[in-house]
Amino acid sequence: MINNKTEPAIHVIDDEAPFRRSLLFLLESAGWTASGHESAEAFLAEMPSMPVDGGCLVLDIRMPRISGLELQRRLTALASPWPIIFMTGHGDVELAVQVMKEGAIDFLQKPFKDHAFLETIERAVQLSRAQQQISRRCAEARALLDRLSPREAEVARCLARGLANKEIARELSISDNTVHVHRQHVMEKTGTGSAADLARLILRADPNGLDED
Repeated sequence: MINNKTEPAIHVIDDEAPFRRSLLFLLESAGWTASGHESAEAFLAEMPSMPVDGGCLVLDIRMPRISGLELQRRLTALASPWPIIFMTGHGDVELAVQVMKEGAIDFLQKPFKDHAFLETIERAVQLSRAQQQISRRCAEARALLDRLSPREAEVARCLARGLANKEIARELSISDNTVHVHRQHVMEKTGTGSAADLARLILRADPNGLDED
């Protein structure tokens, strides 16, 4: 769900057309690229991808058919990268707490101040940029580790755990010389120069990558 556009994108999803248009006008006046959707279904049908430079969703919590909370849950199930800012009515505090627990960035109670809205947009976009950087680093690390054969991957995990060649040989039931050869291949294929570098690479690819089986 990532595309190569570099300009941040803001998507406003609200079934009240006048309010939706006013938010789009405010966002565009502030220099953001913004799009409106009259319903959760309309957004899901389009399913826009996240630009490289980030973005966020501004989502009404109460909408007919698919509610804001249900849309949030569907996007979470799809591993969507879009941070969500909810808009709530006066009687929706309990729902607002629920959406925050489920990962929303913030909620704004209608009517809200323009400056508070724009500050929240900026914060959400910055967060999306940071998350995308982490995702890119993770994907790059996985791509390097995918170059390893299954045996090389085993040796790599042992090295990253701080085991010496003789210990790895005993653990994997292979010779010291075989461990030495695999170690060289691991370092060459991953571009790492030490066990510490290798450990950082493995943990970048998977925070649980060095857990004991």
